[in-house]
Amino acid sequence: MDVEKVFHMTGGIGHNSYAKNSSLQKKASDMVKHMTIEAVQELYLTTTPKSLGIADLGCSSGPNTLSIIKDIIEAVQGTSRKVFHQAPEFRVYLNDLPTNDFNSIFKSLPEFSKELNKQKNNESPSIYIGGYPGSFYGRLFPKNSLHLVYSSHSLHWLSRVPPAIYSEQGKSMNKGSVYISESSPLEVAKAYLKQFQEDFTYFLQSRSEELIPGGRMVLILLGRSSPDHVDRGNSFFWELLSQSIAILVSKGEVEKEKLDSYDVHFYAPSKDEIEDEVRKEGSFELDRLEMFELGRDHHEDNESYATTVAMTVRAIQESMICQHFGEGILDSLFENYGRLVGEEIAKEDIKPITFWLVLKKL
Repeated sequence: MDVEKVFHMTGGIGHNSYAKNSSLQKKASDMVKHMTIEAVQELYLTTTPKSLGIADLGCSSGPNTLSIIKDIIEAVQGTSRKVFHQAPEFRVYLNDLPTNDFNSIFKSLPEFSKELNKQKNNESPSIYIGGYPGSFYGRLFPKNSLHLVYSSHSLHWLSRVPPAIYSEQGKSMNKGSVYISESSPLEVAKAYLKQFQEDFTYFLQSRSEELIPGGRMVLILLGRSSPDHVDRGNSFFWELLSQSIAILVSKGEVEKEKLDSYDVHFYAPSKDEIEDEVRKEGSFELDRLEMFELGRDHHEDNESYATTVAMTVRAIQESMICQHFGEGILDSLFENYGRLVGEEIAKEDIKPITFWLVLKKL
């Protein structure tokens, strides 16, 4: 399956859309927003550009991307006032795969501009926003054109399912699982790690060409806290999806071969794996790397949280599942999935690991 041609978050603003089902991603980015703003302010003070280039890589659709862009612009404006500089103009590049619903973002721009123009002292910012479709595993922008790269909840998506998990006959060795699980052969984990290393290195090389010296990258991505690939975090959510599909197989609604041949293009790296690739690639200094858990709120009951998780995963995986299994299974699949998540968190919380890191271009 060609990931670049098929994969996208569910577009529009309907009940199953990513716009309506990305609150968990927003919650995670909000938890580290103060650190993101600090990094932006430091970048501005050390470069003081007259025209600030910002790229949001993997922007998707929905309100999250324009929300962080608004925060970044307001932080730079506030900092420029404190040091008695004229605020720069802002060049904002919104990037995702070509199948992304860019139209919904563009329809939100008038309201976005209206909110930003509610400034004191008639300081309406000069902003130029454009969409840049394409994979961030490769060059997207001219050399030395960016000051800041921001990417939230995108870099755990690989450019492809690792080809090494397939035999010469095209059969997956990861039968019964959509991701690395306890039943997966060791070669599966090795193949996923190798694909991450290739992709992340290519990402760093590409951005090193596009960022100015001293430019920053702020990256938020899912990961894991130990060398073990199987944990009660991100990998466990995929295990529950495998179980949900297996239920449909047992009912005769999905062919077993369909489950055995479905693998996700996802990888949750460890802290050491991220640091190793940054060091080996050599274009960036790792300024900060923070790890945090994202669990359910204490006031949130198990059922509502399980529903939120199920709807979030559906908004992310719907395009790939429809391509492989057909859209007819979606409702029953994610009904099963929400129920399994609810049963598991009633026993013990599932707390996915998220990394927040700042890289400085050398």
